Amino acid sequence: MKSKSIVIADDHPLLLSGIVSYFEGKACKAIYRATNGSDAWRLINDHQPDLAILDIEMPGLTGLEIAEKCKNDKLGTKIIILSQHQEPELVARSKQLGIFGYVLKEDALEEIDACIQAVQDGERYYSSFFETAGFQKQLKENAKLDALSRSEIKILKLIASSMSSKEIADTIFISERTVEKHRSNIIQKLGLEGKNNRLSEWAIAQKSRIDNH
Repeated sequence: MKSKSIVIADDHPLLLSGIVSYFEGKACKAIYRATNGSDAWRLINDHQPDLAILDIEMPGLTGLEIAEKCKNDKLGTKIIILSQHQEPELVARSKQLGIFGYVLKEDALEEIDACIQAVQDGERYYSSFFETAGFQKQLKENAKLDALSRSEIKILKLIASSMSSKEIADTIFISERTVEKHRSNIIQKLGLEGKNNRLSEWAIAQKSRIDNH
């Protein structure tokens, strides 16, 4: 690894110390550490390091909020996110913000070297998990949800709570016929044509993703 200045931020002291020790062995030009997002942002703003390795969840500011600030202020620091979160929406948001690396904490020891090398070469590196068939399936399911209108998402959330069309109509003060029309549109957009109760089964199985959408 070429000599680089780095900000490392994580609110877990043992993990922070471990990451710092790892980079101390790489003879970095300068290593700055922080235990919260506010201090991490101050260090990045003051020193404008080559790299910033940030926990996605920290007090003060999250890793993604810091990345957004860097993007808005046109800072040259390349951001690498360390996270235990595998949600597609977080990965998509990271890519929107131009984050160079997203490494799952469980894979950090195996992947951090490859990530650093890729980032130094001007490439982006996302943990190998995000190439698996399971994750790609999650992306497709999320894309289907993105195709729904806000009204359809609202109704889908109620369907996921095992409510009937009549109960939904009574809850949001629309006619049962309108609910059925929405159900028909949702079924078509999600590609769930077939059994009459397939939408309900799908919605209940995907409830956590729907609720977070």
